[in-house]
Amino acid sequence: MPDGIQRPLLSVRDAYVTFGSLQALIGVSVDVREGEILAIIGPNGAGKTTLINVISGVYHPSPGQVFFEGKDRTRLHPDRVADLGIARTFQNVALFKGMTTLDNLMVGRHLQMKSGLFASGCYWGWGQKEEIKHREAVEDIIDFLEIEAIRKTPAGMLPYGMQKRVELGRALAAEPKLLLLDEPMAGMNLEEKEDMARFILDANEERGLTICLIEHDMGVVMDISDRLVVLEYGTKIAEGTPEEIRTNPDVIRAYLGAHGKKVKEAL
Repeated sequence: MPDGIQRPLLSVRDAYVTFGSLQALIGVSVDVREGEILAIIGPNGAGKTTLINVISGVYHPSPGQVFFEGKDRTRLHPDRVADLGIARTFQNVALFKGMTTLDNLMVGRHLQMKSGLFASGCYWGWGQKEEIKHREAVEDIIDFLEIEAIRKTPAGMLPYGMQKRVELGRALAAEPKLLLLDEPMAGMNLEEKEDMARFILDANEERGLTICLIEHDMGVVMDISDRLVVLEYGTKIAEGTPEEIRTNPDVIRAYLGAHGKKVKEAL
């Protein structure tokens, strides 16, 4: 993230989310600054995915507010949130398994397509020109993610780690202003994690994307994040740079209680 960038692209203010008697978020406030990589961490059940779901419009806080580019979008549904320029991936891969890698990425372009149904279906005039334009954008992402060899392979036939990469590609295809990544490295081996970390850094640095991610691998998080927000039992217990979080006693206590000595060593 370039020095001096402080303007929040997105702000969550005093968000509460309750499921029956369970308080998933309790007065959580978070700023995602333009141009940064922000990591949301915490033990299992801390409320991390709930927070991502609030940002993406799956859940609406009550009370609480969500601002994007300075405007209140608390009550917008996920499709309208996506229209604003917020894309996401999921804990569990959500690809169209019978479609090829290329076609899955083309699905990610649908928000950018402006031609009408008739023009697109007949593949002539503006519809044809737009199809070519979006195909070129997708091919650029295929090159960026180094997945040329699987461009025509059905997603369901790909190894899990490669499916996660394709899902990242589909999110990138939407040309978002804010990219939400929910455990992008879950289930990957070391080499796959290193590749994914590199793609996330390159998306931030080369493509100028603001990124907010959830990830359990503390080594990766500390290496690639500009700032971290730490949740525990639905509350925010810490926020700061990787160096500040490493030495925060509340964070050490939370992780020691949940995961033991190995997490302290990772921090």
